[in-house]
Amino acid sequence: RLLRQAEAVARATGRVPDPAGPLMLAAWEGRDSEAGRLIAAATVETTASGDGRWLATAAWAAAVLHNGRSRYDEALAAAVQAGAHPGELGPATWSLAELVEAAARCGQPGQAAAALDQLSEATSAAGTNWALGIQARCRALLSEGQAAEHGYLQAIGRLGRTRVRVELARTCLLYGEWLRRERRRVEARDQLRAAYQMLAAMGLEGFAERARVELLATGATVPRRSTETAAALTPQEARIVRLAVAGHTNPEISTQLFLSPRTVEWHLRKVFTKLGISSRKELTVALPDLEAAAAAT
Repeated sequence: RLLRQAEAVARATGRVPDPAGPLMLAAWEGRDSEAGRLIAAATVETTASGDGRWLATAAWAAAVLHNGRSRYDEALAAAVQAGAHPGELGPATWSLAELVEAAARCGQPGQAAAALDQLSEATSAAGTNWALGIQARCRALLSEGQAAEHGYLQAIGRLGRTRVRVELARTCLLYGEWLRRERRRVEARDQLRAAYQMLAAMGLEGFAERARVELLATGATVPRRSTETAAALTPQEARIVRLAVAGHTNPEISTQLFLSPRTVEWHLRKVFTKLGISSRKELTVALPDLEAAAAAT
């Protein structure tokens, strides 16, 4: 919604809409086709104009997209390309975190360590919970045993004190993956479920699927969320779910929709059955699909 507003303001004032927002949103949400098109367009435009400001952003977006989709070789190549433009401070620095993750997954510890050293210069200088949380997470990726666990817990603690929820969710995912490899399945499920619920609620399809696959590997049962699942809800059920996710109680929902509280409770039980969930907390996982279903109709 914010991107649509920004585009409308840009057009009304005679400016060209900034392509970075749609590009990064598509990459974070794991929309391969659209993100690929926008990345290619940004690269072509940069080559034609000689203006390199979008090249690092496009490469960073590609690294995010590929890490989300577990395509670590491609993520590594894109992150290296983004880091080759240190003048673009934001994307070039942020891409180092993508590089560390991709290199660690590709069995390139030397390349990952070099990127971590470079990243640490910036994050230590910044000194914020966001910066130091990312640094701790990246260090954990290259550590073993107690050092790795300490790094993940430190990262979760710091990022939990920020508004950068996507990085908190990704850290829970990485910690859960590590716990599963350590054969600590029960603990892994807790972290992976938290990651899955956050990532799915944010609509980050690629990263959410990573969490779902890891959860399945722990023996947990995780229903796949889809627009078709959400579309199975009636319009009344969808309205009730949106109000419930927004924090309204059954009596409050009944007042707004002119229903009895018992009717609201009955609808919610039906929704839980359709979505394969058992509590209001899990409704947030279905919310992006409900929005997609509403947009499709």
